[in-house]
Amino acid sequence: MTAEVIYTGQLRTRAEHLQSGTVIETDAPTDNKGKGERFSPTDLVATALASCILTTLAIAESTHDINIDGATAEVQKIMASDPRRIGEIVVTISFPSSGPYTDKEKTKIEHIANTCPVHRSLAADCVRTINFNWPL
Repeated sequence: MTAEVIYTGQLRTRAEHLQSGTVIETDAPTDNKGKGERFSPTDLVATALASCILTTLAIAESTHDINIDGATAEVQKIMASDPRRIGEIVVTISFPSSGPYTDKEKTKIEHIANTCPVHRSLAADCVRTINFNWPL
């Protein structure tokens, strides 16, 4: 088992990662009757995409000799309705000034970003927009 999730009331949950004991609490967003004081479950999905991209790039960096230390990702989640769901996730990855990156490295990074496990796990109708800010 990966995690245990408990509903704690007031549209909140407490999730514990069983292997590490790490805890994440969620709250419904303000546009859906919540307080918006914590990540919402859909915030976590959007954030997981960015985290997965960076982690997958870090795993691949030893194989492809590409340094991404210091890379950051900004995440925007855009909700859709009828039915309510994540309509689009926009991830903007900014790379450290330790570049510049060659065209071949950029192509490899973009491919990895667009094929990470979370990217491949999202519903087909969830638009994934991945932007890359390369150092000059």
